[in-house]
Amino acid sequence: MPDARNVLTPEALAMMDVIARTGSFAAAARELGKVPSALTYNVRQLEDALDVLLFDRRSRQAKLTAAGEELLNEGRRLLDQIDAVANRVKRVATGWETELTIAVDGVMSRLIMFELCEAFFALKGGAADAAAPGGSGPGTRLRLRTEVLAGTWEALSSGQADLAIGVRIGPDAAPPPGTQVRPLGEMAFVFAVAPHHPLAAHDGPIPENELLRHRAVAVADSAQRLAPVTVNLLPGQDVFTVASTQAKIEAQLRCLGCGYLPEPLAREHIAAGRLVVKPTHREPQPARFGYAWRGVEGGGPPGGLALRWWLQQLESPTTRRALIEWHAGAMALGDT
Repeated sequence: MPDARNVLTPEALAMMDVIARTGSFAAAARELGKVPSALTYNVRQLEDALDVLLFDRRSRQAKLTAAGEELLNEGRRLLDQIDAVANRVKRVATGWETELTIAVDGVMSRLIMFELCEAFFALKGGAADAAAPGGSGPGTRLRLRTEVLAGTWEALSSGQADLAIGVRIGPDAAPPPGTQVRPLGEMAFVFAVAPHHPLAAHDGPIPENELLRHRAVAVADSAQRLAPVTVNLLPGQDVFTVASTQAKIEAQLRCLGCGYLPEPLAREHIAAGRLVVKPTHREPQPARFGYAWRGVEGGGPPGGLALRWWLQQLESPTTRRALIEWHAGAMALGDT
């Protein structure tokens, strides 16, 4: 009995597809340039190797059995995967990465990130056509991961990400060795509470001793190895820790605590009266953000065409400003 692995070849699976599509051995033989007896022999080899009947011999047409239908469906899937692997190998040879991972800080605009992803997947023409026959785009698989504070730097420096968007930059946030960094811009923060929070009725700037009496809401740093960053929390203050800035906003809307929020993300709630901005004695400084990637020795351009495309988009002042400012209507960005 022939071994199934030796018989289940791409040619045999393609033959099954042609027989099923044309409806007869004779028609399939004409399309494949073979005699019908050769196809009959190949089908019998498949049946012997699998110990099943693939075609109903009682029918004058090439009618598949249930086992034959399963082999046809799985065979088509395997042939598609083989084609996909071949295309990815060709694309790698032309300079497009098989996969590109982007770490995005949770305060960056998810709306703009998805618009950039749409533009990337829609690439056609020029280098993309050379990399992907038929102009189907570069074929690079994107992986987005949401990080917080030092976690964005950690994802890049540990090799878990190829590009980091929204890294904190400044005198207290030195970039890891071997990385290239460019500025995105500054984001303002405001102290905000729900209208029914006790601090909403406070007159004048709120002193720190008054803030200490109220629970703060904080977003947990996603870093696992780097020292986690703590922002705008007072020693001894009760803290409710959540996983994302969106969760922090939700907690403060529900009066579960108070705290400083990125003004662009809170803007819609402030305008609608769902949050009230209050001055404090220690007004927060704007946070400076940038984007970074692992540098190339000698300072040359990065090797992958997908990374180069993203860096080219980030050179636009409009795109950089939008990543910080445009948040209305954004969809949820989870790890992929």
